[in-house]
Amino acid sequence: MDDAQVHARIEQLEDEERRLRADEEGAAEHGDARSLTADRARLGEIRVELDRLWDLVRRRRALREAGRDPDEAQLRDAGTVERYLG
Repeated sequence: MDDAQVHARIEQLEDEERRLRADEEGAAEHGDARSLTADRARLGEIRVELDRLWDLVRRRRALREAGRDPDEAQLRDAGTVERYLG
């Protein structure tokens, strides 16, 4: 996945996140618990995928700055990325 593909996927996920948050507000107003649960689950999946993609962006940048091929960086699994302590 090159830089443009990574950033395009990030934008897609952020658009979906905004849409789900808007839908979530509407579902809360109408007391639609099933939609709220589904939206929250998907928002969690999106958050993890975004974390993985931003990790990939940072690793590609670091490789490039070190004079190496950014394509050496691969998308890490969710467990690895989610255990970072920040």
